[in-house]
Amino acid sequence: MNQISKNQDIKSNEVIHKSSVWVMIVGIIFIATNLRAPLTSVGPLVGIIRDNLHLSNTLAGMITTLPLLAFALFSPFVPRLGRKFGVELFILISVIFLMFGIILRSLSGVATLYVGTALLGLAIAICNVLLPSLIKREFPTQLGLMTGVYSISMNLFGAMASGISVPIAVGLGFGWQGALGIWGILSFVSILFWLPQIKRRKERATSFPNQKAGGGVSLWRSALAWQVTLFMGLQSMVFYVLIAWLPEILKQQGISSHQSGWLLSIMQLALLPFTFIVPIIAGRMSSQRSLVTIASTLLLSGTLGLLYGSSNFIVLWIILLGIGGGCAFGLSMMFFGLRTENAYQAAELSGMAQSVGYLLAATGPTLFGYLHDVTNSWTIPLLLLVCASILLFIFGLGAARDRQIGSIK
Repeated sequence: MNQISKNQDIKSNEVIHKSSVWVMIVGIIFIATNLRAPLTSVGPLVGIIRDNLHLSNTLAGMITTLPLLAFALFSPFVPRLGRKFGVELFILISVIFLMFGIILRSLSGVATLYVGTALLGLAIAICNVLLPSLIKREFPTQLGLMTGVYSISMNLFGAMASGISVPIAVGLGFGWQGALGIWGILSFVSILFWLPQIKRRKERATSFPNQKAGGGVSLWRSALAWQVTLFMGLQSMVFYVLIAWLPEILKQQGISSHQSGWLLSIMQLALLPFTFIVPIIAGRMSSQRSLVTIASTLLLSGTLGLLYGSSNFIVLWIILLGIGGGCAFGLSMMFFGLRTENAYQAAELSGMAQSVGYLLAATGPTLFGYLHDVTNSWTIPLLLLVCASILLFIFGLGAARDRQIGSIK
């Protein structure tokens, strides 16, 4: 009877464990869906917001730039705050602030627009940094699969937000306020799905107990950490430059505004499956140099195609850019876990990489536009992307080597 009772207890514990794992997975998916949609929903509406609030082009551009600056400035502090408050609780707090930021941004006023945008930027920065480390802690043997799930959830909803913003604002008559505010519903639902993680806090350690940033090694003085950081930064810069300027580049090549908008959507759709597949493949490889080579080559080929290729193959160049960007993004997310020894170190590296990365992402589109204004051509700006693709390859080869920060002597 005792043996039967023990077997029943074991089976009961297995069921509870599997249930808690699935609850965690669903929670991660819902949190991830909030990390790009509130940002990508703005781009198609910038003109409407500008005209409605009588903003200058510079101030209108700040609606997109402000969250990126928030990421850059706040990300380095997130790991320590996560350690202090507990990862699950800090993520919950961030999503609550994200919901309030979305609501505040959607009110009809210039001040609330920018305050709400800054607030949601700070909230997203917390999740950007902590989710990769949480995945490393909870799913150490399934790092690639869970990183892929997290990445595709984030990018899928980001692409959807770009596509439905104008139809909601104009087609359904909700205005830009409704089109931006509707994402508060997703944040609220995500809060409900994340609450079970708070109940589990008493059952396990929720921060990073007895974990250091890597054997006494300062990440900011680690060559490997900087290689991961610059890889993250360069791929981020390329993505946001293309998001901001690809339609204008295509217009100068004789493509209509309607067609250029669809081509931008094609680029984002092309990257989606690779943000899922690449982390899984990368997690099964000791070195990811071949994947770095593929990603860099695709980005380089797509950019050179825009520069010198035939306009008859424009869809091909756009797809190459999308696939290359998806591969690079998936790799950058994986490097946080693969190149670190523990969850706290992963959070530290994620904070460092995303700080520098989003600073590049914020300045990249501005520099790209400035070069266009100075030269009255897209040739020099596109050559900047060629250089970025080459540098991505160089730093990626270092980041992809089979080693970890704490083990480097």
